[in-house]
Formats: sequence, structure tokens, C-alpha cells
Amino acid sequence: MSRLPRAEIVLPFVIALAASVLIASELMTAFEFTPPGGEALREVSSADRHDYSMLLLGVCVLIALGIALATGARPAAYAVAGLGGIALLLFLIVDLPDAGKLGDLEDPIRGFASARAEPQEGFWLEAIGAVFLALAGGAFATLTPEQLRAPLARFDRSKREAKKTPEGEPKKPAGSGPDRTRPSH
Repeated sequence: MSRLPRAEIVLPFVIALAASVLIASELMTAFEFTPPGGEALREVSSADRHDYSMLLLGVCVLIALGIALATGARPAAYAVAGLGGIALLLFLIVDLPDAGKLGDLEDPIRGFASARAEPQEGFWLEAIGAVFLALAGGAFATLTPEQLRAPLARFDRSKREAKKTPEGEPKKPAGSGPDRTRPSH
């Protein structure tokens, strides 16, 4: 039976993916303002709602993650968890309360129109990225320095093992295999 990957190997990938999703969400539409029974009058990007703060948080998470993996520094792991918590709080405080809210919208053609804020792909990606980043970041902050360095140590170890050859055997050129002759018919 095969073993599942350990947390110190999986968490950095989950954090990097969640930070990337958070960065991508900042470049998408968060809400479309649609009057009841009509088509969208206006759309608002996530960047318009929080001035690229989620993009900045995502980049800072990736930097702190790299530092934690390279050095095993627990403060960097705490930074990942804290930044994930901030991203989740921003989502819960700024974006979530406006989802589905009905209000007046100034339209240059119709004047004031009543419109509903309909969540779009940027809103949903932001929600997914912030939740996964907060949860995985919190779990990442509980790892020991040795566990934080484990993914890079494992990568270095496998790279060193690939370069080694058994003693006494010359290194074969890449792509060369055993000598094979054609069978005679």
C-alpha cells in the first residue's frame, strides 16, 4: 500500500496554489450590477474593490513561503499564516457583505436604476483562495524548522542520488540502454 504525501510536502503546494488563485482573482470581475430581470449595467473588478491588496498579499505569501522553505524560519511560516488570515478577513469584511445586495446604481442612460450585485468568477476565486490560504497557512505555521525545510531537502537529496552511480561502473550516456541484437528469423 502506498503512503500518502506528508503535510510538509503538500502544504507548500496548497499555499502556493491558493496564493496564485488569490492573485488571479484580483484581475477578474468581482460583481456585475444587474437590475431585476435585466442585463448587467456595470461590472466591478476585485482590484477596484480593494486596490490590488489581494495581489500584494498573494505575492508576500509566496515570498514568505520561499523564505520558510529555504531557511526553516518559523517567523516566515507565521507570516504565511497571518497573511492568509488577513486575506480571509478582507474577503469576509469587504466583499461577502455586498454579494447579492440590492441598491441604487447611477446609469448614464436610465438615471438611477435599482441593481443587484451578482458575484462573478473573481469573487468566487477570491473566496476559495482566501479560505484555503488561511487554513493551509495556519497548518504550515505549526511545522517545525526541519519540517519546513523538508521539501527542498527532499528535492536536493533526490538530485544528488540521481547524479551518483554505483562504484566501479562508468556513467553511461543518456539514452543508452542494453545492447540488443536483432533475432534471426
